[in-house]
Amino acid sequence: MATKKAAKKSSAKKSSPKKKSTRKYSPAAGKSVEREMHEMKEGKLRSGRSGKKVTSRKQAIAIGLSEARKKGAKVPKKKS
Repeated sequence: MATKKAAKKSSAKKSSPKKKSTRKYSPAAGKSVEREMHEMKEGKLRSGRSGKKVTSRKQAIAIGLSEARKKGAKVPKKKS
């Protein structure tokens, strides 16, 4: 019986106060990514240096975030 009580005590979760969440990306950054995705779907999005057509969704998002950074929108730093 003592083992059951000990197991119940350890599984009880401690309630922690919730932190206020802030937006990681600004609405302007979202618009920039949305614009790049639209260009990619139309087949007009080209990569920077080589000028090849972008076909990857992740690549299109990266280009959108990069342009948002250049414009000064709120975007987290690159993880490098």
